[in-house]
Amino acid sequence: METIHIQSSQGTYPVMLGDGALDSLNEVIQSLNPACTSFLLIADETVYSLHKAYVDSYLDQLDADIHLVPSGEQAKSFHCYEKAMGAALEAGLDRHSVILALGGGATGDLAGFVAATYMRGIRFIQIPTTVLAHDSAVGGKTAINHPLGKNMTGSFHQPSAVIYDSRFLDTLPLNEFRSGFAEVIKHALIADGTFLQELMRSLRSLEKMDPAFLLYCLKRGIEIKRDIVELDEKELGVRAFLNFGHTYGHAVEAWSGYGNKTHGECVMIGMVFALYVSRHKRNLSFDIDSFRLWIKQLGYDDVFKSAPFNELLTIMKKDKKTIGKEVRFVLLSEVGNPELVPVSGEELEETFLLLG
Repeated sequence: METIHIQSSQGTYPVMLGDGALDSLNEVIQSLNPACTSFLLIADETVYSLHKAYVDSYLDQLDADIHLVPSGEQAKSFHCYEKAMGAALEAGLDRHSVILALGGGATGDLAGFVAATYMRGIRFIQIPTTVLAHDSAVGGKTAINHPLGKNMTGSFHQPSAVIYDSRFLDTLPLNEFRSGFAEVIKHALIADGTFLQELMRSLRSLEKMDPAFLLYCLKRGIEIKRDIVELDEKELGVRAFLNFGHTYGHAVEAWSGYGNKTHGECVMIGMVFALYVSRHKRNLSFDIDSFRLWIKQLGYDDVFKSAPFNELLTIMKKDKKTIGKEVRFVLLSEVGNPELVPVSGEELEETFLLLG
């Protein structure tokens, strides 16, 4: 098992990664100070049904209450938030209680936001069960969605630990696996050209991926995120680079209706869009055509043609990086060298028409 330590303003917490990492849950809980008084598991209902016996073998010793939430982005609604807060109140959680978040990125975002706002903030432990959550479980971003914008109601609230047991990935559907791996590719694009070359050289399919190589990729992605988050915990500067592909990707996701397209699928479309804007605005010389051929081989769609541009632009103007209604994109001058750059609506429409 690998252990990666994350430094935050709230202290240092471990990310435990590997087959059987859940074995470390009791040790992690025992290390918390003050001692934990009670527990609430907020779990993706599908994940819990698939892994109930495995999860319960650890929960029995904790006497944890359990609250199940819908799979995917449906969990990140005000309705699900209200129900989860009610479950915390009914369980009698106090300031020394701990919430356990079992599921993918959406479950972790919801449970983390409940922890951030219950009694103005209690502790929580992330137990991610998807590839996507290797990104979302680390760094302390918690949020729910508003119909007009993704993650617009949220808080920075760091977990006490992240326990990433790769056994949960065995039941992950291929489309969700592909969604999560888009974030691995994002990390390579913004921070490590050598890692990207290794991925493009070695990876021809996401089906039956070698477990050791997968863990290597997840570990490298977490390390890249750690290095950026430790420099800028509250996203006042370089942490925005982690949103490469997300400005346009979130617009596609919101326009399509949350849950109708996977987050990673939308981010990949957004990254291709941002690469072309980077070529126009920053003279990026990266071989985009080869990259697009590679991701298509992995099963990704790389363009989005369904929405009117003006509707996507309206959503992009609500992006958290927007200042004074000026849309700002994370662009690349070269692989591994991201910048936050204002981009006009006319320039964005030009790229939209080019890809359409």
